[in-house]
Amino acid sequence: MTTPQTTPQQSIGSEFGARSTAADVLAGLDLSGKLVLMTGGYSGIGLEATRALTAAGAHVVVPARRPEVAHQALAGIGGVEVAGLDLADQAGIAAFAEHFLASGRDIHYVIDCAAVMACPQASVGAGWESQFGINHLGHYALVNRLWPAIARGRGRVVAVSSGGHRRSPIRWDDIDFTGGYDKWQAYGQAKTANALFAVHLDALGRDAGVRAFSVHPGGILTPLQRHLSRQEMVDFGWIDAEGKLLNTSFKTPEQGAATQVWAATSPRLAGLGGVYCEDCDIAPLAPDDGPSTPGVRSWAVDPEQAARLWALSAARTGVDAFAS
Repeated sequence: MTTPQTTPQQSIGSEFGARSTAADVLAGLDLSGKLVLMTGGYSGIGLEATRALTAAGAHVVVPARRPEVAHQALAGIGGVEVAGLDLADQAGIAAFAEHFLASGRDIHYVIDCAAVMACPQASVGAGWESQFGINHLGHYALVNRLWPAIARGRGRVVAVSSGGHRRSPIRWDDIDFTGGYDKWQAYGQAKTANALFAVHLDALGRDAGVRAFSVHPGGILTPLQRHLSRQEMVDFGWIDAEGKLLNTSFKTPEQGAATQVWAATSPRLAGLGGVYCEDCDIAPLAPDDGPSTPGVRSWAVDPEQAARLWALSAARTGVDAFAS
């Protein structure tokens, strides 16, 4: 058996781009018989991804912290299944996975889209900083506990990271911000963790036929900004004082959903994995000490950092599907 090669962090010349929508990247693809597990699939870009995936024939399972809200948001969309799940609750993740595995179904695509951003300081689990604990450790545990179904599906796992990863590498000396909290640095660390998770999962899972990617969806106004004041967004230049969008680089939710759907399903990515994508293509490396330019910083795709994070995550959650 030939061992799959590491994928270069460089463009593959995708036919899609920043303004492509999730429906655009799925045009002509038949996902009938495919099961997608998508956290966050009832709000913002996750909702738009659910719409597009089900329209292409997929069955989408949407784990939801607020099932009643999810049912309302997804009303009228066929091929969707809602199940209760709080990514801050490790015991709940284990229960969800046990129930799903008992169904005997395979998972063909996982899209880890749920997230919190720049929230007030809080702890989950065993005193873990909440953005790291929910955005990273919650998804880490979910994928590891569902690994038998994912491995049978021989598909892809997509971790929704962000250009916000440029705000911080992993803070190995104080991951939980016990020495002082910065909400944006905490978000940056969590998004770096999402990208590193995909790097190491791809290395572990590719011999089993499962590939992993991380993606930056772009700037989009969605409920993800619920912890930000209007004035903060005005100061960033995103909106005006009346709430009208000013930043012309921002995408619509339909466009923001495209890269995660592309990474999950594109035939162009067959045999590839472990890379960070943006604007429906593999992103270039960006200088670690330069301005906030497009691309991924080296700390978010470093295999050694990824392996170290995996070991820490296994120790914290008590689960590692690949432990011998």
